[in-house]
Amino acid sequence: METGLLNGSLKRNKSHQTIYKTSEKVKIAVAQGDGIGPEIMKATLKILEAAGANIEPNFIELGEQVYLSGNTSGIKTEAWETIGDTKIILKAPVTTPQGKGYKSLNVTLRKSLGLFANVRPVTALHPYVKTNFPNMDVVIVRENEEDLYAGIEHQQTDDVVQCLKLITRPGCERIVRYAFEYARAFGRKKVTCMIKDNIMKLTDGLFHKVFIEIAAEYPDIINESQIIDIGAAHLAAHPERFDVIVTSNLYGDIISDIAAEIGGSVGMAGSANIGKNIAMFEAIHGSAPDIAGQNIANPSGLLNAATNMLAYVGQTQIADNIKNAWLTTLEEGYHTADIYNSQFSIKKVSTSEFADAIIERLGEKPQKLAASEMTSGTGRITIPEYKRKEADKQLLGVDVFIDWKGSNPEEIGDMLSGISAFKLKLKMITNRGVKVYPKGLKETYCTDHWRCRFVAMDADIETKEPVYKPVEYEQVIALLSKLHNEGMDVIKTENLYEFNGKRAFSLGQGE
Repeated sequence: METGLLNGSLKRNKSHQTIYKTSEKVKIAVAQGDGIGPEIMKATLKILEAAGANIEPNFIELGEQVYLSGNTSGIKTEAWETIGDTKIILKAPVTTPQGKGYKSLNVTLRKSLGLFANVRPVTALHPYVKTNFPNMDVVIVRENEEDLYAGIEHQQTDDVVQCLKLITRPGCERIVRYAFEYARAFGRKKVTCMIKDNIMKLTDGLFHKVFIEIAAEYPDIINESQIIDIGAAHLAAHPERFDVIVTSNLYGDIISDIAAEIGGSVGMAGSANIGKNIAMFEAIHGSAPDIAGQNIANPSGLLNAATNMLAYVGQTQIADNIKNAWLTTLEEGYHTADIYNSQFSIKKVSTSEFADAIIERLGEKPQKLAASEMTSGTGRITIPEYKRKEADKQLLGVDVFIDWKGSNPEEIGDMLSGISAFKLKLKMITNRGVKVYPKGLKETYCTDHWRCRFVAMDADIETKEPVYKPVEYEQVIALLSKLHNEGMDVIKTENLYEFNGKRAFSLGQGE
């Protein structure tokens, strides 16, 4: 799979150039969104038309009104068909109604269309857009499909709900390689991985492991890893230390907004969502219903997304023309309310006036800000197809989660320690991840959610350390039957495996 990303914008590489002939209009699916969406989309399309963008908008209906009509996905069948036909989406922000099981439309689009990479460049526009970091130039490459955004949640007891964090090797390999390919293709010097594998040793541990593996293939690019909490703090305090950042979905969502905010304004940034066959371009800010209909919103985020889209379909000269007119407008002090300041602003303009000012400056280049030069790029990004490596998988036991309303771990421990199924016997009980049986601390607060680990173990002859032994799944079934017969409310089970002889499950805190 190949795609190109150029100066923060996407462009088809030469092997794909024939897809978009300059003499033919490129069909794009246009979603006007909710809140301020229709206003900023109108302004953006007006600028694209004035600049001669060779596109054919096909308007689609999605967002709040579709949700409220009873469609819990927020998008109509006709819209899916249009997207399948155009392969390109320009989307304004949408509103997801609260409650009633509505799924995030952004997440639905990204996952359903396989838009695995979210690319958000943030460059300071100092001094015209206020920032404390005039040298900031960061690109955040965020995995877009998995992690906690898989949206798999359950309530299991009166006290406890859970959300499953899914991290996959193919997802990690694809996004990490994309970040290094991006850096190599477009002259970036360093890629930073942000993870939390000091706590989430398996999920974030896999992301970090893949990063280390792939980094070794790019000796010309500096690589480093940072724990996400201190990494986010460093980004907020010293963004000039970063170049390309690659991370998982939730962390990427958070630090992308941090970067946009310290860069000057969330309202100025656009993003690209890239898949194998389809791409979506959008502003990163929300629908801002509080200012909807007032003609005061800043269309810059959506406009930047649109210029990225033009570069993606091969219309880089038009994209440069629009971007440079936008930069010139900022230089000359025509600013919307969100970035207006007494020192550098000449006039506070409305959404439509800002669009008109950009149109008036088409063909001009900025004098102080760096001009856009998408046409000069030759970058190419290649992502190989994933090849699964089969592992030797062995069942070692089972974690049984039980809804039990008692509060004394010794009581439930004594009840369960007498229950066995062939080799399977109780090893420990945790509550909220902390071991409470055997020999737990009395101070540990317990809810009604108990993880009970059943395994078959022997002691190592020399070290006396416990050794997990293989078991058959029939033993797990027999154990669950016995627990049911004893009146235990089993709410969830997780099999315990080793892969290629390595334990593939976490220990309890204090185990």
